[in-house]
Amino acid sequence: MPSRPPLTPIVEALPATVPFVGPEAQQRASGKPFRARIGANESSFGPSPRVIETMAAAARDMWMYCDPDNYELKAALAAHLGVDIGNVVVGQGIDGLLNIAVRMHVAPGDAVVTSLGAYPTFNFHVAASGGRLVTVPYADDRENLDGLLGAVRREDARVVYLSNPDNPMGTWWEADEITRFVEALPETTMLILDEAYGETGPASAMPSIDTARPNVLRMRTFSKAYGLAGIRCGYAVGEAKAIADFEKIRDHYGVSRMAQIAGLAALADQSYLHEVVAKVAAGRDRIASVARDNGLSPIPSATNFVTIDCGSDGAFALKVLQNLIARGIFIRKPMAPVLDRCIRISVGLPDELTLFAEELPGALAAARR
Repeated sequence: MPSRPPLTPIVEALPATVPFVGPEAQQRASGKPFRARIGANESSFGPSPRVIETMAAAARDMWMYCDPDNYELKAALAAHLGVDIGNVVVGQGIDGLLNIAVRMHVAPGDAVVTSLGAYPTFNFHVAASGGRLVTVPYADDRENLDGLLGAVRREDARVVYLSNPDNPMGTWWEADEITRFVEALPETTMLILDEAYGETGPASAMPSIDTARPNVLRMRTFSKAYGLAGIRCGYAVGEAKAIADFEKIRDHYGVSRMAQIAGLAALADQSYLHEVVAKVAAGRDRIASVARDNGLSPIPSATNFVTIDCGSDGAFALKVLQNLIARGIFIRKPMAPVLDRCIRISVGLPDELTLFAEELPGALAAARR
């Protein structure tokens, strides 16, 4: 056996795994396309027509590198949020920003607190940094704020991760509860508040932005309501020094010229955003109605998906998912204990939700055999 260059001890110890098996991989395996793509929490409504026109016109300029400062997009975001430009950093979606934030704040052995079953990619970043992940079970299908706070204090955690509204359950906390959580945190613990679904939730769930707190990073994205998941563009908002620290290690050419142009155009078309948010709300209502028509229980959602309690255990919910996929309906499901009794349906186009409604009874019947 020939020798090979060694990996770092941290990477060598990691399992060979993939956080998500994408619909593309599943289509390659099955040899046929999905009839409805309602599993990845994308916006089937797509970006604004103005954004598409702007991107098409900009295509000829893609021979140039991007602006490594992301200046125009940062300035527009700062104006939109009512903060200084130094309070904003742009990155390759929230995932890219999570990676940097964890690298900045987590050393090998440091405790990091999150919810058991919350967005799994965050956990991969912690593992890659050698952090020690501490998980807190959900309570009543919501992230347990008191439980998270208790774990932070008990473990002297360097970072705590919280999404509001939540993925994968779609639930949320009101702004006053989030503020209470923030005020109770130790000053030495960084809160990463993932607000990827903030635009689709109630305004009452979004606390006002306080850029004076050095231990809060709020992360948002153009991937969801703005319909630009394929572009990979997100941003973090926080205290100026906390944001400036991103400059030490961020990929300055990581957000492409096209992503910056698309994000700027999307931010400018707030009327289209409001139209999409209304369509998402209508889609959630339709999914919930389909669930109830089939004897299932939809969980109230503030996101662009609905999590459905299948009324049994994780094994049964997995069978439902597998039978829907076999019928050409791409969905996903939570995998953590208790949460795994559910399936998760993204809001899709009306014809996609019609296909889901048509195929769900058969998938349930097959799962019960």
